[in-house]
Amino acid sequence: MTDLSLTILSETAADALPIERLHERTFGPGRFARTAYRIREELAHRLDLSFTARIGTLLVGSVRLTPIRIGETPALLLGPLTIEPPFRDRGIGQALMERALNAARAKGHRLVVLVGDEPYYKKAGFKRVPKGRVMLDGPVDHVRLLVAELAEGAFADVTGTVRPDWGAA
Repeated sequence: MTDLSLTILSETAADALPIERLHERTFGPGRFARTAYRIREELAHRLDLSFTARIGTLLVGSVRLTPIRIGETPALLLGPLTIEPPFRDRGIGQALMERALNAARAKGHRLVVLVGDEPYYKKAGFKRVPKGRVMLDGPVDHVRLLVAELAEGAFADVTGTVRPDWGAA
């Protein structure tokens, strides 16, 4: 009998290569040119806030959180969130996000931003950032820049440019 139950686990260093291969399959070489990727390549993601999804022993998804600053405000950058194509539309992405956001909240983080499709991410509490409040150094469609408050009012007075948070490394 095959175990087809979903397991979400903390990412480990041993997961790096399988996750990179997953990113290659799902995003292709164009991922290196994306603005959010350029930010993430400057600073390692937090293993304690990054998770993998497995069905049996098969890695089917991954989500990572990277420490950033928006102006002077600490935050996290979510992404990439990656699910193997045959396993999409099964709630795996939402389960990964929920686990990552709950872990971040439990560790005292207050804000998470990402670049993505609002209809998908709003289920996890993300909403569009008002145009001009948060900038990224590179091209980003402003309607795809989203934020989730992990603490009520955490985004109220936040403005500025997103950059890696070297102090959190």
